[in-house]
Amino acid sequence: MRVNVILRYVGMVMLLLSTFMFVSAGISFMNHMDSAFYPLLLSSLLTALLGGFPLIFVEKQERITNKEGFCIVVGSWLLACVVGMFPYLIWGGEFSLINAWFESVSGFTTTGSSILQDVEALPKGLMFWRMSSTWVGGMGVVMFALVILPVLGSSKMMLSSVEMSPLAKDNYRYRAQMIVRILLVVYVGLTALFTLLLRLADMSWFDALCHSMSACATSGFGMKNASVAFYDSAAIDVILIFAMAIAGLHFGMIYATVSGKSNNVFRSEVVRFYAAMLLGGSLLIAISLYWADVYSSFLAAFRHATFQFVSVTTTTGFATADSNVWPGFAIIILILGSLVCACAGSTAGGIKVNRLLMALKLFYARMKQQQHPSAVIRIRIDGIIQESDTLHTVTLFIVTYLILILIGTILLTLCGVDLMSSFSGCVASIGNVGPGFGEVGSMDNYSALPSVAKFVLTVLMLLGRLEIFGLLQFFLIKWWK
Repeated sequence: MRVNVILRYVGMVMLLLSTFMFVSAGISFMNHMDSAFYPLLLSSLLTALLGGFPLIFVEKQERITNKEGFCIVVGSWLLACVVGMFPYLIWGGEFSLINAWFESVSGFTTTGSSILQDVEALPKGLMFWRMSSTWVGGMGVVMFALVILPVLGSSKMMLSSVEMSPLAKDNYRYRAQMIVRILLVVYVGLTALFTLLLRLADMSWFDALCHSMSACATSGFGMKNASVAFYDSAAIDVILIFAMAIAGLHFGMIYATVSGKSNNVFRSEVVRFYAAMLLGGSLLIAISLYWADVYSSFLAAFRHATFQFVSVTTTTGFATADSNVWPGFAIIILILGSLVCACAGSTAGGIKVNRLLMALKLFYARMKQQQHPSAVIRIRIDGIIQESDTLHTVTLFIVTYLILILIGTILLTLCGVDLMSSFSGCVASIGNVGPGFGEVGSMDNYSALPSVAKFVLTVLMLLGRLEIFGLLQFFLIKWWK
């Protein structure tokens, strides 16, 4: 394994991050050189130096091995979270070492959790860097799943076989360069579209851009202490519901739909299941809210229920209401949405709709096999037969995912955190959802948690973003054959 080659590619990521820091410094400069200007400018220079040296001294390589590819991907994520701390630490305020690490990891993994008790106190430049980190993180995970892994060839690594579902593969039968173009067109295009729509709904240009970046990355980083509830606008709620739901779709399917190809969202079994889940969950929560007299009209109940359920299911995490005070039934549905989440090939985290659908079909096939032992039963997703290795990996992923939630919950309760906050915080962190319940509810933050608990949650965030096995494999790399 060539460490110099790994450092060269990781250096490219550092240069990208330094560019966004420099742009954020420019925003600080235009905002009367606010208090974030020098922290951002210095952070940009430090990150550029860190990324520039490998590019100067290491020659370009045409091919990389499987081990090198994994190290480049995971190393880029980890180092990005480290350099992402620089602007926060230099600026100061609420950002202690652990708080800066938490905010940086939360941003790059698109979790959207925060330790900030007063987010509105941030200067605009630092606010934009915060949004930039989560927007780059959203783009990065799609790059990772659809660009880097396919060029590694016939690797049998678990991460590849899980994240690159048959649905994702069918929508990306292109060269790597074409995949990058598709990604950029869809991701940047959606960000621009929703920025314009939010501006038309009376948001300022800056607020509209930041919320659009956060929504397309399914992050949920907000600019107000009351999140989206601050605006109290039905039009903004509807636009963001649509933005979050679209960002939870497979990006290849979005491109296929716009370009008029046959493998579009209207023909996908996974998308139908995803849409039915969003609608069904929203209706159930709305009925429970109306029945409990939380809202005086069913329309108001449905509006807030839909926003909250779509927000957590797509792992975005915006909020228009304090779901902590909602009935227990509504909270259970929200937690279930936080576990399943959106589609593979999107910027969302979680177990993913694809895996849930496969698991349900596997369960049904097992029941049929019990009745007809000699029958040969094939499981299909969107008409494609799923291989036994894929189904086995899906089952292993779901079991490991739930075990990690259990371990995280135990560790947080050992730190003195109450059970509801511990459990929901772990679900929200490994699923990259953001808000949980209890002390970490939709209108609260993670600032009150002990430092050890915050660190445990950041580990879960990284495990969730790197599909668990990617991060674990990185630390067991010497065992690879």
